[in-house]
Amino acid sequence: MYLILTHHAQQRMDKYGITEDQIMMTIQRGAKIPQTDGFVAVYTYIRVAYKIRGEKYIIKTVMMER
Repeated sequence: MYLILTHHAQQRMDKYGITEDQIMMTIQRGAKIPQTDGFVAVYTYIRVAYKIRGEKYIIKTVMMER
């Protein structure tokens, strides 16, 4: 799995202290909800909005459940 992080996603990761490993685990193990342009994966307290282009996963944003 090859991740490409947008600037926005990187900022959110830094803000919440989320690692790339946690993002990969969320995509691999989490529930996937189809969106207009991609998916939202939910696993434990993390939500990841992403889209797939070939073998690349473009991470649009990262969110935390409160």
